[in-house]
Amino acid sequence: MRLTTLSAAPSSPVTTRNRPSQSPQFPPSSVGARSKSVASTSHFLQPERFASLIDKSKSIKQLLQIHAALVRHGLDQHPVLTFKLQRSYSSIGRLDYSVALFNLTDNPDVYLWTAIIHSHAQYGLSEKSLIYYTQMLTQGVQPNAFTFSSVLKGCSLEDGRALHSHAIKLGFGSDMYVTTGLVDAYARGGVIISAKQMFDTMPEKSLISLTTMLTCYAKHGKLQEARLLFDEMQDKDVICWNVMIDGYAQHGLPNQSLSLFRQLLAAKIKPTEFTVLSVLSSCAQLGAVDSGRWVHSYIENNGIQINVQVGTSLVDMYCKCGSLEDARKVFDQINDKDVVAWNSMIMGYAIHGFSEEAFQLFNTMSNIGLQPTDITFIAILAACGHSGLVSEGWRFFNLMIDRYNIEPKVEHFGCMVNLLGRAGRLKEAYDLVRSMKIEPDPVLWGTLLWACRLHNNVILGEEIVQFLVSHNLASSGTYILLSNIYASAGNWDGVARVRSLMKDSGVEKEPGRSFIEVNNKVHEFVAGSLRHPKRKEIYLMLEEINSLLRANGYTSQTQMVLHDLEYDWIVHSEKFALAFGLISTRPGTTTKIVKNRSVFGLSCCDEVNIKDNRT
Repeated sequence: MRLTTLSAAPSSPVTTRNRPSQSPQFPPSSVGARSKSVASTSHFLQPERFASLIDKSKSIKQLLQIHAALVRHGLDQHPVLTFKLQRSYSSIGRLDYSVALFNLTDNPDVYLWTAIIHSHAQYGLSEKSLIYYTQMLTQGVQPNAFTFSSVLKGCSLEDGRALHSHAIKLGFGSDMYVTTGLVDAYARGGVIISAKQMFDTMPEKSLISLTTMLTCYAKHGKLQEARLLFDEMQDKDVICWNVMIDGYAQHGLPNQSLSLFRQLLAAKIKPTEFTVLSVLSSCAQLGAVDSGRWVHSYIENNGIQINVQVGTSLVDMYCKCGSLEDARKVFDQINDKDVVAWNSMIMGYAIHGFSEEAFQLFNTMSNIGLQPTDITFIAILAACGHSGLVSEGWRFFNLMIDRYNIEPKVEHFGCMVNLLGRAGRLKEAYDLVRSMKIEPDPVLWGTLLWACRLHNNVILGEEIVQFLVSHNLASSGTYILLSNIYASAGNWDGVARVRSLMKDSGVEKEPGRSFIEVNNKVHEFVAGSLRHPKRKEIYLMLEEINSLLRANGYTSQTQMVLHDLEYDWIVHSEKFALAFGLISTRPGTTTKIVKNRSVFGLSCCDEVNIKDNRT
């Protein structure tokens, strides 16, 4: 919508989820003639009494009864009562009644216009709120600061800039409510510089404006700036904490997210549902099952409802931490499970190789009438890939298209390429990629290249790398996998060429990182660097492990170790984590290591479970 056009046609009542099949009809008593002599009515109620009744009403039936009484007593055009009634209709989700009342109001003032604009913006109907705004201007009604703050909610960047001009023209350019709305509008549009400029020019900053700027930074990954602002805030409510905790979780810094959560608890601030959703996501990223169990216990003991959202997050956390039994217990206890909950449990079984359980859950979901989504089929195809079920994979792939009319995305093709590649059917996988109607992304090509390494197909590997380099799609993972293909084939000249090419091109491999949870604290280890208070004990344990391996006849594959860059960067971080786990736990403890592996932009977490059988 363009705000330059201010003569919009009168709008019809808004359609909402709760709108009746016809225009809303008020009770018969509310459309009859007004009483000719209100003053003579023995049971006349003062406007203050009606205002109190409206504020206390919680249902559409009560509001309609009050509305009827207002008409009988000649108060249906009372500006304050009309404003309250209009706002109350919207607050209980009956935007259709709010609009109908507005349309029956003679010469609405700025407060009524602002109320109808705010109610539409609140329900995400920003286009409609802008139409009302332009109508208000054409009616000669001047907006106030609250009008601007309402219409700015959810508007596009282009409309936000136009509204900014209007606000300056009408003298509201420095109003705290208006500037807060403008900060939010620029932040949603991704123009962080403009949002920061607006924020810096505010003579007074409220908690809302501070939270708005904090959200802008966190949403766009400016976490250092966000943390600096967060630490400077004097009076932080739980929303501020949630923004910062979620910002860390969403941008791959789960350790910082958990640390901040502990600080929140220490500050005696009560977490909300949103808090635990972010914290559970961080536990899932780290594979920190003990911390996840503690959060689960906290939820149960502190009155946070395990609804479908919280329950699904618990299922996802337990699955990613490898605790499928716990995940299934939570899953079975969720009431009114939606398809997202089913997808989480199916994916959990899939990534851990329990294909039969994944298939059974898929069939159960289909039998109860839930429609699978594209995510469902990604999970099912992943289950086929982990179990090498090529024919089943093709069956589900075709079922997705033919029966459920789901157009395959690049992720579905990636699952099929992974499945075919693991099975050694590289030509079939290559033909599938080349026949795709959508453009293959680097992750898909990387999956195929990984299959070439797995089956030592040098010719196809070289062809894929040449294509990626020529189309500027190559990443560090591209060169690493090609180097490993050459090393597997004993082509050391090829290995040297790839390393030289990486050096000349300035390509650097992101260091591998491994995480291990000990006593509810997550420790992170980076390949090639060991900065840990117990590094001396860790190195001694590594020497002990190597001595035990040699004593038991283990011989390392020296050639692959010398030339496998992926081994150099990733496995060493696992060794550090493993050694630390052994020196920090009692014999018989299961050591769980979660590692990041970033290849072709695809990050994944693999779990290494090792039973410590020391005597």
